[in-house]
Amino acid sequence: MRIFYDTEFLERGPKHPIDLISIGMVREDGAEYYAISSEFDATAVRAHPWLRENVWPYLPQLNNGALDVRHIDVKPRHVIAAEVASFVREKPRPELWAYYGAYDHVALCQLFGRMADLPDGFPMWTNDLMQEITRLGIARDELPEQGQNLHKAIDDARWNRDAARVVRELAL
Repeated sequence: MRIFYDTEFLERGPKHPIDLISIGMVREDGAEYYAISSEFDATAVRAHPWLRENVWPYLPQLNNGALDVRHIDVKPRHVIAAEVASFVREKPRPELWAYYGAYDHVALCQLFGRMADLPDGFPMWTNDLMQEITRLGIARDELPEQGQNLHKAIDDARWNRDAARVVRELAL
């Protein structure tokens, strides 16, 4: 069962772990999972020009512009980890897929601590859609258009699923 996912994260270099902002996952069977961490450094995200412009607008906010931590999608990391583990392991032989997925995989693994701490039955790698697109010689304009919610993790995960379908069809 292929699971397409995307994360949004704050990256600050080698002395800091990747700080998960949000994660979206879509399985081939149509099931979806979306969560926003209640524990990321919101001040740092709002101070980061790219994240402030491209990610922050998709997060639930209070009237004063602060993250709405009472929103149903906003959860502590340990809750997200448990829910992601359940979502991924619910179907046999899960495969993880992401677009330019190296950082996404690290952000995902860090939910559980170290890569060695991944739950039993959880994939230890993420297949990269961009590598597959390149390997097959597929042009970017052959892929579906990305929607207007670019950099909202659940919408990007849906695009990953749609792009993977096109890649599979073109590979036949």
